[in-house]
Amino acid sequence: MELKLRNPLIFLDLETTGINIASDRIVEISWLKVHPGGEEKIKTQLVNPTIPIDPQATAIHGLTNEDVKDAPAFKEIARSLANEFEGCDFAGYNSNKFDLPLLAEEFLRAEVDFDLMKRKFIDIQVIFHKMEQRNLAAAYKFYCNRTLEEAHRAEADTIATYEVLKAQLDRYENLENDVDFLAAFSAQSKNVDFAGRIIYDDKGVEVFNFGKYKGRPVEEVLATDPGYFGWIVSGDFPLHTKKVLTNIKLRALKK
Repeated sequence: MELKLRNPLIFLDLETTGINIASDRIVEISWLKVHPGGEEKIKTQLVNPTIPIDPQATAIHGLTNEDVKDAPAFKEIARSLANEFEGCDFAGYNSNKFDLPLLAEEFLRAEVDFDLMKRKFIDIQVIFHKMEQRNLAAAYKFYCNRTLEEAHRAEADTIATYEVLKAQLDRYENLENDVDFLAAFSAQSKNVDFAGRIIYDDKGVEVFNFGKYKGRPVEEVLATDPGYFGWIVSGDFPLHTKKVLTNIKLRALKK
Protein backbone atom coordinates (compact mmCIF):
# COMPACT_ATOMS: atom_id res chain seq x y z
CA MET A 1 0.00 0.00 0.00
CA GLU A 2 1.39 3.41 -0.94
CA LEU A 3 1.38 6.06 1.77
CA LYS A 4 -1.09 8.93 1.67
CA LEU A 5 0.94 12.01 2.54
CA ARG A 6 0.27 15.71 2.94
CA ASN A 7 3.89 16.44 3.83
CA PRO A 8 7.10 14.63 2.90
CA LEU A 9 7.82 11.79 5.33
CA ILE A 10 11.38 11.11 6.51
CA PHE A 11 12.20 7.51 7.46
CA LEU A 12 15.22 7.84 9.71
CA ASP A 13 17.77 5.61 11.40
CA LEU A 14 20.85 6.54 13.43
CA GLU A 15 23.93 4.58 14.42
CA THR A 16 25.60 6.10 17.47
CA THR A 17 28.50 5.95 19.91
CA GLY A 18 26.19 4.46 22.55
CA ILE A 19 22.67 4.60 23.92
CA ASN A 20 22.75 7.63 26.24
CA ILE A 21 20.60 10.29 24.59
CA ALA A 22 22.20 13.10 26.58
CA SER A 23 25.86 12.23 26.01
CA ASP A 24 26.23 9.95 22.99
CA ARG A 25 26.65 11.11 19.39
CA ILE A 26 25.66 10.12 15.86
CA VAL A 27 28.19 8.18 13.77
CA GLU A 28 25.91 7.41 10.83
CA ILE A 29 22.59 8.83 9.71
CA SER A 30 20.42 7.50 6.93
CA TRP A 31 17.13 8.91 5.77
CA LEU A 32 14.61 7.99 3.12
CA LYS A 33 12.50 10.97 2.05
CA VAL A 34 9.12 10.00 0.62
CA HIS A 35 7.24 12.82 -1.09
CA PRO A 36 3.49 13.13 -1.60
CA GLY A 37 3.01 11.45 -4.94
CA GLY A 38 5.51 8.69 -4.20
CA GLU A 39 8.92 10.11 -5.17
CA GLU A 40 11.62 8.59 -2.95
CA LYS A 41 15.19 9.67 -2.19
CA ILE A 42 17.60 7.99 0.22
CA LYS A 43 20.88 9.30 1.58
CA THR A 44 23.39 7.97 4.09
CA GLN A 45 26.05 10.07 5.82
CA LEU A 46 28.89 9.03 8.12
CA VAL A 47 29.46 11.50 10.96
CA ASN A 48 32.54 12.11 13.07
CA PRO A 49 31.11 12.04 16.62
CA THR A 50 34.20 13.82 18.05
CA ILE A 51 34.13 11.33 20.94
CA PRO A 52 35.18 7.64 20.99
CA ILE A 53 32.70 5.00 19.88
CA ASP A 54 31.85 2.54 22.64
CA PRO A 55 33.19 -0.91 21.63
CA GLN A 56 29.80 -2.36 22.51
CA ALA A 57 28.22 -0.04 19.95
CA THR A 58 30.82 -1.02 17.35
CA ALA A 59 29.99 -4.67 18.01
CA ILE A 60 26.39 -3.92 16.96
CA HIS A 61 26.75 -1.61 13.94
CA GLY A 62 30.33 -2.40 12.90
CA LEU A 63 31.50 1.22 12.66
CA THR A 64 34.86 2.06 14.24
CA ASN A 65 36.63 5.28 15.15
CA GLU A 66 38.82 4.79 12.08
CA ASP A 67 35.74 4.53 9.82
CA VAL A 68 34.46 7.98 10.81
CA LYS A 69 37.66 9.95 11.54
CA ASP A 70 37.51 11.80 8.19
CA ALA A 71 33.73 12.29 8.16
CA PRO A 72 32.23 15.71 8.92
CA ALA A 73 31.13 16.50 12.45
CA PHE A 74 27.40 16.93 12.97
CA LYS A 75 27.74 20.69 13.39
CA GLU A 76 29.15 20.83 9.84
CA ILE A 77 26.06 19.20 8.32
CA ALA A 78 23.41 20.37 10.78
CA ARG A 79 22.18 23.33 8.71
CA SER A 80 21.90 21.31 5.50
CA LEU A 81 20.03 18.57 7.39
CA ALA A 82 17.64 21.12 8.86
CA ASN A 83 16.96 22.45 5.37
CA GLU A 84 16.45 18.91 4.06
CA PHE A 85 14.04 18.04 6.89
CA GLU A 86 12.10 21.32 6.90
CA GLY A 87 8.35 20.75 6.53
CA CYS A 88 8.67 16.97 6.86
CA ASP A 89 7.11 14.47 9.25
CA PHE A 90 9.20 11.60 10.62
CA ALA A 91 9.04 7.82 10.93
CA GLY A 92 11.41 5.25 12.33
CA TYR A 93 11.81 2.11 14.39
CA ASN A 94 11.96 2.97 18.11
CA SER A 95 12.51 6.50 16.85
CA ASN A 96 10.25 8.21 19.41
CA LYS A 97 12.40 6.97 22.29
CA PHE A 98 15.86 7.07 20.72
CA ASP A 99 16.56 8.40 17.22
CA LEU A 100 14.52 11.60 17.35
CA PRO A 101 15.49 12.59 20.91
CA LEU A 102 19.17 12.05 20.09
CA LEU A 103 18.84 13.95 16.81
CA ALA A 104 17.23 16.84 18.69
CA GLU A 105 20.20 16.88 21.07
CA GLU A 106 22.63 17.06 18.15
CA PHE A 107 20.78 20.03 16.62
CA LEU A 108 20.84 21.82 19.96
CA ARG A 109 24.57 21.19 20.43
CA ALA A 110 25.16 22.52 16.91
CA GLU A 111 23.05 25.59 17.81
CA VAL A 112 20.79 25.03 14.81
CA ASP A 113 17.20 25.97 15.59
CA PHE A 114 15.21 23.03 14.26
CA ASP A 115 12.12 22.27 16.35
CA LEU A 116 11.29 18.61 15.82
CA MET A 117 8.41 18.83 18.28
CA LYS A 118 6.38 20.67 15.64
CA ARG A 119 6.36 17.59 13.40
CA LYS A 120 4.37 14.33 13.38
CA PHE A 121 6.18 11.13 14.42
CA ILE A 122 5.32 7.57 13.41
CA ASP A 123 7.07 4.87 15.41
CA ILE A 124 6.86 1.60 13.48
CA GLN A 125 8.13 -0.35 16.50
CA VAL A 126 5.15 0.78 18.57
CA ILE A 127 2.72 -0.27 15.84
CA PHE A 128 4.52 -3.60 15.54
CA HIS A 129 4.58 -4.23 19.28
CA LYS A 130 0.91 -3.37 19.61
CA MET A 131 0.12 -5.80 16.84
CA GLU A 132 2.73 -8.57 17.04
CA GLN A 133 5.34 -7.98 19.83
CA ARG A 134 8.65 -8.57 17.94
CA ASN A 135 11.81 -6.80 16.71
CA LEU A 136 12.70 -5.19 13.35
CA ALA A 137 14.29 -8.29 11.79
CA ALA A 138 11.26 -10.36 12.79
CA ALA A 139 8.93 -7.60 11.59
CA TYR A 140 10.66 -7.55 8.20
CA LYS A 141 10.38 -11.34 7.92
CA PHE A 142 6.79 -11.38 9.18
CA TYR A 143 5.41 -8.54 7.05
CA CYS A 144 7.65 -8.64 3.98
CA ASN A 145 8.71 -12.32 4.00
CA ARG A 146 12.36 -11.31 3.56
CA THR A 147 15.51 -11.69 5.62
CA LEU A 148 16.99 -8.41 6.79
CA GLU A 149 20.56 -8.34 5.48
CA GLU A 150 23.08 -5.99 7.13
CA ALA A 151 20.84 -5.42 10.15
CA HIS A 152 22.03 -2.59 12.42
CA ARG A 153 23.42 -0.56 9.54
CA ALA A 154 21.48 2.64 9.12
CA GLU A 155 20.54 2.33 5.45
CA ALA A 156 19.37 -1.30 5.64
CA ASP A 157 17.30 -0.57 8.75
CA THR A 158 15.85 2.60 7.19
CA ILE A 159 14.67 0.84 4.03
CA ALA A 160 13.30 -2.11 6.03
CA THR A 161 11.36 0.27 8.29
CA TYR A 162 9.73 1.96 5.26
CA GLU A 163 8.77 -1.39 3.72
CA VAL A 164 7.38 -2.69 7.02
CA LEU A 165 5.09 0.33 7.45
CA LYS A 166 3.64 -0.14 3.96
CA ALA A 167 3.11 -3.84 4.68
CA GLN A 168 1.45 -3.02 8.01
CA LEU A 169 -1.02 -0.76 6.22
CA ASP A 170 -1.79 -3.59 3.80
CA ARG A 171 -2.28 -6.11 6.61
CA TYR A 172 -4.32 -4.21 9.22
CA GLU A 173 -7.65 -2.76 8.17
CA ASN A 174 -7.90 -0.70 11.36
CA LEU A 175 -4.73 1.23 10.51
CA GLU A 176 -5.54 4.38 8.58
CA ASN A 177 -3.23 5.46 5.78
CA ASP A 178 -2.85 8.87 7.35
CA VAL A 179 0.19 10.40 9.06
CA ASP A 180 -1.87 12.09 11.81
CA PHE A 181 -3.57 8.78 12.67
CA LEU A 182 -0.34 6.77 12.57
CA ALA A 183 1.52 9.32 14.69
CA ALA A 184 -1.24 9.24 17.31
CA PHE A 185 -1.46 5.45 17.17
CA SER A 186 2.29 4.99 17.66
CA ALA A 187 2.62 7.60 20.41
CA GLN A 188 3.22 6.05 23.83
CA SER A 189 2.94 9.12 26.00
CA LYS A 190 2.15 12.82 25.98
CA ASN A 191 5.74 14.01 26.17
CA VAL A 192 6.55 17.68 26.48
CA ASP A 193 10.26 16.93 25.99
CA PHE A 194 11.66 14.08 23.92
CA ALA A 195 13.04 12.18 26.89
CA GLY A 196 9.66 12.18 28.65
CA ARG A 197 10.96 13.86 31.78
CA ILE A 198 8.05 16.30 31.49
CA ILE A 199 4.65 15.18 30.22
CA TYR A 200 1.12 16.50 29.90
CA ASP A 201 -1.38 15.20 32.43
CA ASP A 202 -5.03 14.44 31.64
CA LYS A 203 -5.85 18.14 31.87
CA GLY A 204 -3.05 19.19 29.52
CA VAL A 205 -0.88 20.56 32.32
CA GLU A 206 2.89 20.06 32.16
CA VAL A 207 3.98 17.82 35.05
CA PHE A 208 7.24 16.18 36.05
CA ASN A 209 7.47 12.50 35.13
CA PHE A 210 10.33 11.52 37.45
CA GLY A 211 11.83 12.07 40.85
CA LYS A 212 10.36 13.42 44.05
CA TYR A 213 7.98 15.75 42.20
CA LYS A 214 6.61 13.15 39.81
CA GLY A 215 3.05 14.09 38.87
CA ARG A 216 3.39 17.65 40.19
CA PRO A 217 2.83 20.62 37.85
CA VAL A 218 6.14 22.03 36.66
CA GLU A 219 5.17 25.67 37.21
CA GLU A 220 4.08 24.87 40.76
CA VAL A 221 7.36 23.10 41.57
CA LEU A 222 9.48 25.91 40.10
CA ALA A 223 7.58 28.43 42.21
CA THR A 224 7.91 26.51 45.49
CA ASP A 225 11.37 24.98 44.97
CA PRO A 226 13.44 27.29 42.72
CA GLY A 227 16.56 25.22 43.33
CA TYR A 228 15.03 22.30 41.45
CA PHE A 229 15.38 24.23 38.20
CA GLY A 230 19.09 24.81 38.83
CA TRP A 231 19.62 21.16 39.73
CA ILE A 232 18.16 20.01 36.41
CA VAL A 233 19.85 22.66 34.26
CA SER A 234 23.27 21.87 35.75
CA GLY A 235 22.69 18.11 35.83
CA ASP A 236 23.11 15.26 33.37
CA PHE A 237 19.82 15.80 31.59
CA PRO A 238 19.22 16.06 27.83
CA LEU A 239 19.59 19.54 26.36
CA HIS A 240 16.04 19.38 25.03
CA THR A 241 14.69 18.73 28.54
CA LYS A 242 16.60 21.76 29.82
CA LYS A 243 15.32 23.88 26.94
CA VAL A 244 11.70 22.89 27.59
CA LEU A 245 12.05 23.53 31.33
CA THR A 246 13.59 26.95 30.67
CA ASN A 247 10.74 27.87 28.32
CA ILE A 248 8.19 26.90 30.98
CA LYS A 249 10.00 29.00 33.58
CA LEU A 250 10.19 32.04 31.27
CA ARG A 251 6.51 31.67 30.41
CA ALA A 252 5.59 31.58 34.09
CA LEU A 253 7.65 34.71 34.80
CA LYS A 254 5.72 36.59 32.10
CA LYS A 255 2.36 35.83 33.70
